[in-house]
Parts: sequence; structure tokens; C-alpha cells
Amino acid sequence: MAATATMAMPLANRLRCKLNTNSSSPSRTLFGRRVTMSSSRWMCRGSATSGSAIMAAAADVAAAVRREEDEEMRSYLSPEKLEVLTQMEPWVEENVLPLLKPVEAAWQPSDLLPDPAALGGEGFHAACAELRERAAAVPDLLLVCLVANMVTEEALPTYQSSLNRVRAVGDLTGADATPWARWIRGWSAEENRHGDVLNRYMYLSGRFDMAEVERAVHRLIRSGMAVDPPCSPYHAFVYTAFQERATAVAHGNTARLVGARGHGDAALARVCGTVAADEKRHEAAYTRIVSRLLEADPDAGVRAVARMLRRGVAMPTSPISDGRRDDLYACVVSLAEQAGTYTVSDYCSIVEHLVREWRVEELAAGLSGEGRRARDYVCELPQKIRRMKEKAHERAVKAQKKPISIPINWIFDRHVSVMLP
Repeated sequence: MAATATMAMPLANRLRCKLNTNSSSPSRTLFGRRVTMSSSRWMCRGSATSGSAIMAAAADVAAAVRREEDEEMRSYLSPEKLEVLTQMEPWVEENVLPLLKPVEAAWQPSDLLPDPAALGGEGFHAACAELRERAAAVPDLLLVCLVANMVTEEALPTYQSSLNRVRAVGDLTGADATPWARWIRGWSAEENRHGDVLNRYMYLSGRFDMAEVERAVHRLIRSGMAVDPPCSPYHAFVYTAFQERATAVAHGNTARLVGARGHGDAALARVCGTVAADEKRHEAAYTRIVSRLLEADPDAGVRAVARMLRRGVAMPTSPISDGRRDDLYACVVSLAEQAGTYTVSDYCSIVEHLVREWRVEELAAGLSGEGRRARDYVCELPQKIRRMKEKAHERAVKAQKKPISIPINWIFDRHVSVMLP
């Protein structure tokens, strides 16, 4: 569960907020939502508008947005909304739980990497020597992206506890027998192998300062992660569907870049490809769940999708730290774009994929005015992202920005070049 980056941050920020000044009504569009304003300060015009009036009007808008969002989030936790999830339990039993593999049929890290018990002493050392020889050809840029993915995979306790806080689906006792609780535990068990196998590869390869990598894992789990809103099942499942798709893409891209057609590290390609296949199954589960929610409650469902996409789907990597740089996440985002492990184009493709899978464009019956606006926003978003990307590229070319060289302690302070926004 670890894509290294969300949509490039400046693009995400530009998509979030736009004041609609073409309307003569006292309502404004903020974060893609209609906000009704009662303040006469919005009627100030031209040079007569003082700085303090503008600031006060902006504060009014922010407060109005917070009130509307608080009210909307409370509606998602109403008994009626939570009952939708309870009623889905038989469907989860039949359509989601079968996506988990039996333990006996599931791969384990020892299946993918040299195992001394199976190979014996000499065989193990020979296999490790071959692995190190292949790993030596992987460039530092890809190694840094691999660390970011591995560190995020290792922070699994954060993600399991986050899902267990979601209303109506959480595993309240730690051993609940509900289909939702069994899914969370089964999903966590499968995810647990991802960090293990990546960690083991990195240890055997000799290319990484494992003490620094392990400290990064420690910091990430300790810092925690808050998905906003924290307890709504609608929003939680939209987030996780997107995140699992992003993870599959990131690991799949890494496998392609380091494999036979890339840098020739067959062991790493096999590891990343196997993890990507797991993530695709998990994505299928969460995508099915959101599809079912959209069938049962289309208006609330599509508004949840729009809310999560308006804010940009922040990956779990966002609090990542090396103990030195405050802008490490921005560096990881840019490095992933440069390396091709996870890009703005990938983000856009994921949005398009989910819009198709969830048949958002076809939603009509049962939608409120807000629901229709949310539907239209989601369907138009990929094209907006592409336009933003083109403009950002044009600005970067005009600015003639140059990359900077930074040391990365995960790879013994070797330098990589990064183009920061």
C-alpha cells in the first residue's frame, strides 16, 4: 500500500480553489462547491475594496465552507447512512472476501528471495552475490523511489488502525466475525508481506543504509496519518480504492524500469511485480465496494468521490522524513515523476479509470443539485489535470529552472538531482 506521491502538489493546489466572480448571486464556488454568502463585503469592488475587507470576506468564506463541510460529514455518520454498510455485509461475504487468497496459496517473501534453509550455505551466498551484482546496476534515482515505497508499506499498522476507526465496518474487538472485520484483517495480512519482501531485498542488495531506512519507517509509523474525514466509510473506501490503484501502478512501473527491459535486476522486478499483482486484487475489492455504494446511495457516493478528488488524494508517504529535510516529501514527489515510477499522468489515468469503473458519467437518478455538480466535476477533472500539467510545463520551461543536487541518507548520502517546483 505505497505509492510514492500524489498528484504534483502545485497542480493539486491550483485545482482546489477558484472564486466564481461571474455570478451576480451572493454565492461563490470554493473548492468546487457552491457556498452561500450573506456578507455584504462581497459587494465591495475595485479600489474601494480594502485589504482588511478582503481578508474578512475570505475568513467568511472559510468559515462558511467549514460549517457546510461539518454538516455534510455529520450526515455521512447518520444511522441511515451507516445502515447502508450494515446491509452490505452479505454482499461483502460473496463479492469481496473471495478476493483474499488462502494462506496456503499465498506467496511469502521466502518464495521470492534467496532462502538459506532451502539453498544451504554455499548456495545462499552464491545467490546473494548474484542478487548484489544485478542490484548494482539500478540507478540511485530508482533506489530512492523504492525506499519511499518500502517505507510506506512498512507503516501498515497505521493503515489497519485507520480502517478500524471507520464507522460500521471497523473491527471493534480485534476479532469480530463480521465480513467487514474479516476483510480488514485478511487485507492487512496480505499487505504485511509487501514491506517484508521489499525490506529483505534491500538488506540483501547492500545498496542501502538500512539503519537510516529503518529510522524512516519508525518516524512514519510514529507520526501517524489522518484521512480526512476520519470516520466516514464512504470517503474511506474512495480513498483506499484510489490509493491501491496508485500503489499497483507505482510498483508495476518500478518492475518495468528495473527488469529485463530496463536495468536488468530480475529479482527486484519479480518482487515489485508480485506486490503490484496483490495491489490490483485489493484495488478490485475497494473499487467494487465504492461501486456498490454508488448503486445504493448515488448522491452521497458521488459527493464523497468529488470531495476526495478536490483535495487531491494524498498518499500515505506524505509525512515521510529522513530526520533532516523538511521538504523530503516534495523531493520524493519530484523524484518519482523524474524516474517514472509515479507521475501526474499516472494520477490522471487513475482518475479516468475509476470514473469509468464507477460509471460516474451515467449517474442521474437520485442525484441532488449538489450531486449533479459533483458528478460533473469528477468527469471533467482529468481534462483539467492535463491542462494544468501543460501550463506547469510551459511555466517551467520559461523559468528555465535547474535541478538541485541533494544527498539522500538512505543511500549513504549519495547525491541525486531533483527538480523542485
